[in-house]
Amino acid sequence: MEAMIWIGLIILFVVVEIATVGLTSIWFAGGALISLILCLCGVGLGWQIGVFFVVSMILVAFTRPWAMKYLKPHLIRTNYEQAIGENVCLTETVDNQRGTGTAVYKGQEWTARASEDGKRYEAGTIVKEIRGVTMYVTESGLMPQVPIPPQAEQEAE
Repeated sequence: MEAMIWIGLIILFVVVEIATVGLTSIWFAGGALISLILCLCGVGLGWQIGVFFVVSMILVAFTRPWAMKYLKPHLIRTNYEQAIGENVCLTETVDNQRGTGTAVYKGQEWTARASEDGKRYEAGTIVKEIRGVTMYVTESGLMPQVPIPPQAEQEAE
């Protein structure tokens, strides 16, 4: 009967892990597996329960950090917070009424909208805030510098 309980717990912990994918309950399945082996070897219930908790905690403490580092997908941080207050180069007129506007910041293209309704911007904007994947811009006294390609510099001379 005890063996059936340990098998049931193993199945429960594995199903919960599959459902949540949080790398939390799989360690308890490992503890239940060791306790099942002890049960099949004739070890008493008290020892089985004690070993279940000890093995589970050891697995959590020593293998979870490694698993989190190597098995979880690596998140790419965009550091978009640094864009707030910076000048951006508009590649399309920002007009909320028409729903148009794109801006380039550090080589990445963003959807741009005016922070105040009714405003329209052609150039010379600064990032006021970012919500989701949209940059909300406002007027800036500075014009962003657009690099001149070397070929255009030669033609200008």
